[in-house]
Amino acid sequence: MRMLKTLLGILALVTALGVSAADLQEGRQYKLISPPQPTEAKGKIEVTEFFWYGCSHCFDFEPLVAKWKKNLPADVVFRRVPAVFRDSWAPGAKTFYALEATGQLDKLHQEVFDAIHIDRMNPADEKAIADLIGKKGGDKQKFLEAYNSFAVQSKVSRAAQTTQAHGIGGVPAIVVNGKYTPAQGAAGSFGDVLVIVDQLIAKARAEQAKK
Repeated sequence: MRMLKTLLGILALVTALGVSAADLQEGRQYKLISPPQPTEAKGKIEVTEFFWYGCSHCFDFEPLVAKWKKNLPADVVFRRVPAVFRDSWAPGAKTFYALEATGQLDKLHQEVFDAIHIDRMNPADEKAIADLIGKKGGDKQKFLEAYNSFAVQSKVSRAAQTTQAHGIGGVPAIVVNGKYTPAQGAAGSFGDVLVIVDQLIAKARAEQAKK
């Protein structure tokens, strides 16, 4: 029943928007990233989500994104970038990249969100995060080694540069192919945002076909 309501909601949104990928209007449904940013998935359409573990909106958005990305077409690659706007956000980025480096990201990404927003764990508390990793069956020691490694710190610095280069003003934010992002206020809910993202993917695909 919940899935049916979701599908009906998406159909209602498409009808309300009254636009297809070809009819999307800059400034109305989307805005341009200027200048366009390079992507890592060559030959593919890259969808990038900028987020922060301490963001309550990112926490609410995550379950929708997790379901949505499971059904992406073969020519679309999804990646996450932990946004770093200020130094206080860096520990969250370190957590993300440490989990990625130790192969524990898929298993524990949601667990970190839950611990912060349900159990009120401090996202900057290294010990608390490490204890959580161990409690949830992860390798606590490997996580700590990665968390404090030069490689992870380098990725955090790059994430900060990437956040700034994309002109991201808040999270969660999604960028398609380094060029397009849903316009603020263009959608009424997070589910609506993903509908616009799907349309932007179709727009990017049509542009690639012309090359």
